Amino acid sequence: MDFQKIQEIKKNVCAQISLEKSTTEEEIEELITNAVFEYSKHTYLSIKEKQVLIENIFNAMCRLDILQPLLEDGTITEIMINGPHNIFIERDGRIEECNIVFDSTERLEDVIQSIVAKVNRTVNESSPVVDARLQDGSRVCAVLQPIALNGPILSIRKFAKKPLTIEDLINNDSLTEEAAKFLEKMVLAKYNILICGGTGSGKTTFLNTLSNFIPHDERIITIEDSAELQINIPNLVRLETREANSQGVGRVSIRQLIKTSLRMRPDRIIVGEVRGEEALDMLQAMNTGHEGSLSTGHANSTKDMLSRLETMVISSASFPLEAVRKQIASALDLIIHLGRLRDKTRRVLEITEVLNYRDGEIQLNPLFIFEEDQDNTSNEKVRGSLQPTKNRLLNKGKLEMAGLA
Repeated sequence: MDFQKIQEIKKNVCAQISLEKSTTEEEIEELITNAVFEYSKHTYLSIKEKQVLIENIFNAMCRLDILQPLLEDGTITEIMINGPHNIFIERDGRIEECNIVFDSTERLEDVIQSIVAKVNRTVNESSPVVDARLQDGSRVCAVLQPIALNGPILSIRKFAKKPLTIEDLINNDSLTEEAAKFLEKMVLAKYNILICGGTGSGKTTFLNTLSNFIPHDERIITIEDSAELQINIPNLVRLETREANSQGVGRVSIRQLIKTSLRMRPDRIIVGEVRGEEALDMLQAMNTGHEGSLSTGHANSTKDMLSRLETMVISSASFPLEAVRKQIASALDLIIHLGRLRDKTRRVLEITEVLNYRDGEIQLNPLFIFEEDQDNTSNEKVRGSLQPTKNRLLNKGKLEMAGLA
């Protein structure tokens, strides 16, 4: 069926929708069904063609148009739209091109506006970049023209409808059972943990998984740029930043939310990602009795994560480097480094204890390191596992206090 006929059916349906009362999605779907059956009286359509046509028109009018089937496909983890005619997806860690296109640039822009409006965000020519989320928590990033030279850009990082458990990570060879039991003790004993890794390494997913170890009688406060954490705790407070409005007022930053959360009697504070000056407030919270905090950050290794934290703190306040390093060493207990290997699998590559500050450096104590099995590895499949080192956990005070030593 050609594009004009679809537009004609949509126009007929819109003409039947009353502006004087709200119309439910069920009523709109019924109108579309009737319109398609009316059209099929003049042009033969098979049952399958009718179903597809009804679904496509309904998605265009009430959902996210051609993206809706991709969002409902549980095997797809990422959707990348490079202008109206270039759509790519990621499935099983590998990128492939889709054979679907938007009708026009304007239609793609309409979809983007529909997404950001639902989370009270704004994107336009004067403010062409926005981070948002879908109702299921999927992460959205959109860039409009003139910044995006090849048309509106939209990236959607999907999250599983059913959050992964630690057993799933073990079955996927992301980490070993021994490491999982160790991390469970660390969370229960309220060690402050920072998860680091590159883009797409699974930091948020791993943070969600670790949160399953948090006792359900604790009060948890999550702080995020775009709410995407899936934490199943009864006493949960979810805070989300807000951008300034068109007059340049009303902005609420992660830094402000961290300060606010300290007055809300949290047992733990979970910051979705530290990427700027809020690192100082997070470290200070960890150092002032709010133990068991969890967060993530972008870095290529555990040492790089420490360097990035130093840069973030110094950018927000003119502290001496020595004071910054002492603050980091005092606040953090554990750094977990995740990576995406050449076969596209996500693995825990290192679990390292953060010790004290000595001789001008923060001392690290690697406890688990991923070791590749060179004899059985190929580019298609990397074999290996997270192996314990000969080092032992040195800071056992929190374990002893929790009765888990």
